[in-house]
Amino acid sequence: MAFFIPEEKITEIKNAADIVDIISGSVLLKKSGRNHLGLCPFHAEKTPSFTVSYEKQIFYCFGCGAGGNIFAFLMKKEGMTFPEAVKHIAGKYGIDIPAESMTPEQKKRISEKDSLLSVNKQAMDFFCKSLFEGGSGKRALDYLNKREISEKTIRNYHIGYAPAGWNTLYNYLIKKKILPGRIEKAGLIVQRSNSPGFYDRFRDRIIFPIFDQNSQVIGFGGRVMDDSLPKYLNSPETAVFSKSRSLYGLNAAKSECRVTETVYIVEGYFDLLSLHQHGMRNSVATLGTAITPEHVQMLRGIIGKDGKFILVYDSDDAGIKAAYRSIEVFDRGYADARILVLPSGYDPDSYLVKFGAESFRKAVSGSLGAVSFLINSAIKKHGLSVEGKIRVISELKTALASIADGVARSLYIRELAEKIDIDESAIHERVKDAQTGRKNGKTLYGSNGDGIKADSGAEGSAAGWNGSASGMRKGSRLERQIIAMMLQFPEILPEIQKRNVMNNFTDEILKSMGKAIMEKRCSREIKAPGVMQVFDDDEKNRIAAFLAINQEAWTREDCIRLMTQFEYSRKRHKDTSTKKIKAAEETKNEKLLFELLREKQIQAQKKRKYNLKASGGETL
Repeated sequence: MAFFIPEEKITEIKNAADIVDIISGSVLLKKSGRNHLGLCPFHAEKTPSFTVSYEKQIFYCFGCGAGGNIFAFLMKKEGMTFPEAVKHIAGKYGIDIPAESMTPEQKKRISEKDSLLSVNKQAMDFFCKSLFEGGSGKRALDYLNKREISEKTIRNYHIGYAPAGWNTLYNYLIKKKILPGRIEKAGLIVQRSNSPGFYDRFRDRIIFPIFDQNSQVIGFGGRVMDDSLPKYLNSPETAVFSKSRSLYGLNAAKSECRVTETVYIVEGYFDLLSLHQHGMRNSVATLGTAITPEHVQMLRGIIGKDGKFILVYDSDDAGIKAAYRSIEVFDRGYADARILVLPSGYDPDSYLVKFGAESFRKAVSGSLGAVSFLINSAIKKHGLSVEGKIRVISELKTALASIADGVARSLYIRELAEKIDIDESAIHERVKDAQTGRKNGKTLYGSNGDGIKADSGAEGSAAGWNGSASGMRKGSRLERQIIAMMLQFPEILPEIQKRNVMNNFTDEILKSMGKAIMEKRCSREIKAPGVMQVFDDDEKNRIAAFLAINQEAWTREDCIRLMTQFEYSRKRHKDTSTKKIKAAEETKNEKLLFELLREKQIQAQKKRKYNLKASGGETL
């Protein structure tokens, strides 16, 4: 599909777009000198290291090494293909991609994600129509009215109804000439086990479309209107939908979340809708799953490093269980999380309906930090008898052990010690035992599916990134400087070509990047942002972003001096190698001579292999 969009059209889109504007939709950015800084959306961090350059229209994270241009960001953040990213930005800036630029054959090669989003959109239209038209939707509409969901909310959130028949949606989409396989991939139908054909996944349910941050329909949630089970049914995992990475209402909530730097997290569709109707639009809902590291990372990018998470639960037992699950997730995400458990018998929806928004906000003001909440709950549950204190410590030791920050852990241990009147050192010992269990790979909170692997989490991912993704570790210092110079001072490219500088590079990745820059830029005047699309893989994009993000005041004299230094360095290296080989021959040191000749042969083979690839003998 990359070849469907003309190069000049891609350049037009890139020149019209503003990377700060695009990234600000999902990351809270603050101006810092010439650049903008924010918390990286690709790994957890306390201090912002995610840098966006408006001048160069590129981004780079000094923490994990992610980097690239505006298209690379959308491809990595939203899982888009390159054509999808181009089309998304073109639509945002009102740029048409002419259909005549595609052949009939090319038009058929629509990406799977595009096709699934299209199927979901048509399914949503069907569900909405079924709610308001015909007699079958009246019962569903009455149910929504009974739950005090206004017509404005119903229409704004595209709430619908799935009719009771076994194949009403299936027949509707087939008439739209959508293939059964595509409908199945969207998770809307299920193959029959005992006979040929399919049946609708959602039947006789209120339907809640689930949108991504760009307001595209990625999945659905369905709720029954009686006591049938399951009460809630969500779309299965698809190419566009993942429960661990999706939140209901985020598309409508993100602007308010960014302004208030606060997000309420609830567990149900109706809870979310009720919060929004009562003026608290900075709220989202999980989709039948506990809060995940991906959720925290996504939300923290919106509310900022000092933003607040408020988890709202509908009963003591559920609140305590959820708090246990969430502590390590929020701790590893460096997030400030508070727990609000409503009085027994109330969920956020019913509480707001009965007591109103002001009472809810007052309850929120009394919410506790997750660990403090657990301490109070454990004391309330077990009491302060000798046996009770032992049970309190036993119940809390794994939660305390999951706190990575040693200072924070010590402070919470002191809080617990003071509240149950126990010596701190005794609690430290029990927590240390729990930490030993964690290091041995045990899960927290038992093995009932709610545990979290001790070695999981965002920090591990970040470490993995740093091990291989940082552009700082590629090639020699001089070779990296030359690539940076080429990115930042394209006027020197003719001189680089004249001197055949690239032929003396030893790092094959940097060499291929240099060759690509030469081919792309020698024939046209392009500023630094344009070079990013030259590269054919993520590693090259990251290296280029790292080398281009910090502007140096290059002059032609500086460039000539750097190239001369590089040429002298390569000549000296060759002379040194020749002298070493000659010395080994004279001293008859056969072992050293063999190693030197072998190294020389390896370097020659690498050079031949690269030249063969570059000439088209092999594909890169």
